[in-house]
Amino acid sequence: MQGKIVKGIAGFYYVNVVESGIYECKAKGIFRKEKKKPLVGDNVEIDILDEEEKTGNIIAILPRKNELIRPNVANVDQALVVFAVTKPKPHLNLLDRFLVMMEQKEIPVILCFNKKDIASEEEKKNLADIYQTCSYEVIFSSALKGENICEIKELLKGKTTVIAGPSGVGKSSLINELQSNVSMETGTISEKIERGKHTTRHSELILVTKDSYIMDTPGFSSLYTNEFEKEELKYYFPEFDVYEGTCKFPGCDHIHEPNCTVKTAMEEGKIASSRYRNYMEMYQELKEKKRY
Repeated sequence: MQGKIVKGIAGFYYVNVVESGIYECKAKGIFRKEKKKPLVGDNVEIDILDEEEKTGNIIAILPRKNELIRPNVANVDQALVVFAVTKPKPHLNLLDRFLVMMEQKEIPVILCFNKKDIASEEEKKNLADIYQTCSYEVIFSSALKGENICEIKELLKGKTTVIAGPSGVGKSSLINELQSNVSMETGTISEKIERGKHTTRHSELILVTKDSYIMDTPGFSSLYTNEFEKEELKYYFPEFDVYEGTCKFPGCDHIHEPNCTVKTAMEEGKIASSRYRNYMEMYQELKEKKRY
């Protein structure tokens, strides 16, 4: 029987099988020998030990399409990145760092700017202009008023979605709105898992529909990784792609080189100045890292 690990605590893995529900499983010892640890998000094969008690053993971990370290989760289809349009104003440097990480992992991003009900048209337009130019899907929502929640749910269908965002932007309210119709399923998961009264902080996939999952990610500010060379950074800014190979110098990094088409595009307003500033800041950090 195949299912997906939705939570792991103290050596127990909770596997959702679409037609049958949640099974409490242990992992076979062979995984320890192979130094392969099951992760939340893994698609697995299980042997049922007791159908009534919903217990089993994980006997195989199916191939992973990707893996994130923070949070430690596998097989992510997309990321829903939540910021507020205003109160607080979006920290664009933090947002761009997260986008770089997702580009590096080849994980598509949906940008959700919450609190649209208290934002001006100008504030919304500025954010749309910056990020739609980068080919990101941008949606404005109000968790408080329930605006555009149905549209977001549509984008989550059939996918495993990591939800990330800093505090104070209404992310928790949005998550509650997104899974309010499946309280029975999440209640069943919680009831089975809470039996042991574990208090460890852990990753958990929340079932939204029978084949759709969302996952909250604590520690948003730690999600940026710089485990690559500065020369790679430009490839993680999708709006630069169209200018690749058109600069005067081959291999142009779009920093100090003359006759750089990316810098010209920024000066002409075709690339957002905030994005370019953040690119330069990250490039400098990667350059400094290499010295030590």
